[in-house]
Amino acid sequence: MTHTRVADSSCKDFSMSSPLAVADGTPQSIGFLLLDKFTLMSLASAVEPLRMANQLSGRTLYRWHTFSPSGAAVWASDGVPITPDTAWCNPSVADTVIVCGGVGIQSVITREHTTWLQALARQSKRLGGVCTGSWALAKAGLLDGYECSVHWEFLAAMQEAFPRVSVSSNLFTLDRNRFTSSGGTAPLDMMLHLIGRDHGRELSTAISEMFVYERIRGEQDRQRVPLKHVVGTHQPKLQEVVALMEANLEEPIDLDTLAEYVDLSRRQLERSFQKYLHCTPSRYYLRLRLIRARQLLKQTSLTIVELAYVCGFVSTPHFSKCYREQFGVPPSSERSGSETSRQQALSPSMIKPLTALDQARNESTFASVQRLDRTDLASTG
Repeated sequence: MTHTRVADSSCKDFSMSSPLAVADGTPQSIGFLLLDKFTLMSLASAVEPLRMANQLSGRTLYRWHTFSPSGAAVWASDGVPITPDTAWCNPSVADTVIVCGGVGIQSVITREHTTWLQALARQSKRLGGVCTGSWALAKAGLLDGYECSVHWEFLAAMQEAFPRVSVSSNLFTLDRNRFTSSGGTAPLDMMLHLIGRDHGRELSTAISEMFVYERIRGEQDRQRVPLKHVVGTHQPKLQEVVALMEANLEEPIDLDTLAEYVDLSRRQLERSFQKYLHCTPSRYYLRLRLIRARQLLKQTSLTIVELAYVCGFVSTPHFSKCYREQFGVPPSSERSGSETSRQQALSPSMIKPLTALDQARNESTFASVQRLDRTDLASTG
């Protein structure tokens, strides 16, 4: 059987690089711990932005490698075997270690895993997790007092299992030296955010464009969590009310009518929302409409007036006030910021490609995004 290898061809030397990689120009070293049944899509979403950062900058900004406890092949959740680059015998192998989780995470984590992760934490390594990888960090006690993200299927279970961890439904969470993301494409957003923080927004935007990715989602963006995973399967009336809300955003239904539809009193409905969703029905309904407005704001050319109307607001000023309270910025500013990001032009590059990037040299985008450090500036006079 042919095994698939996920690795940077330039990354044969797994020596530790400086934690001040961005400041002194040393490439950052990132290791990916592959757990049994990890999701291949999440791994790819995390690795590919690093490859493209190197290609577009024309420099080795990042090195990466994969590993497992013994270095033996690890099977992804889709049945594809991945042969890691190395075993984890040397905990100093990377500046940052990201745990790649997936299916059946509770039964996959062993004492060996937690001990190794704890050793990394004692060395002040930056630690992350994608998909269900945050479960492993929490199991090792490395997320106590931290906020983290995890795939929505495991939200309730993780909240129950690790009460000292603040589990968020956000797509990804950056909390001090811990960064975690939910599954699927969410690691892409997290890595683009980190790359932008390290090397500038122009580079992260260019990577997004190369991947035909419409917009880079931020920490405030939430997963679309199916309600049954929040309230359980024993609240059919509550789920029915929420479905009615979601189907009637343009012309909101008043609370008394909603309660009547599901044969509850208004007071009973309010108690259900407070107990299971921790807010009033009106607040929940408003949040649904604002989330829809934000999607339309970023994905369409509707005017602010039109957005207010199609999302059930009686006036534009009221819509703008509610929007600012929910997202921290007025809708006009958010739209202008999104358009500016999409319209940023890429700078031509004169950087000579490094040997490690020879495979990408013939790509038309090679070194199309450039950031000159002090050495480059001195050499160009």
